[in-house]
Amino acid sequence: SALGRHYFNLRGRNIHKPSILFTSIIALVLLAIWFMVSLGCAVLFRGWMDANMPMIGNAKFGFWMAQQGSIICFVLLLIVYKVLMQRLDDKHGYSE
Repeated sequence: SALGRHYFNLRGRNIHKPSILFTSIIALVLLAIWFMVSLGCAVLFRGWMDANMPMIGNAKFGFWMAQQGSIICFVLLLIVYKVLMQRLDDKHGYSE
């Protein structure tokens, strides 16, 4: 094939292999961050955060992070993922 080893075909589109690797790395890093925020702040470090961090309203910080912080983190990571994927699409010529 004229495309060589660096490309493969998916539904009639040629995809660059480094972009798939980059996409996978981004997804895994963002999922790891979300896991650490949601599990770490909600379970593992909750006692320390309750003792050392300021209260938010009437809730201790660890409780607030368990209830709201992990959700806010998830939404922010979705925005980061969208921006990074848009840049990758623009770099390889895929646009809407």
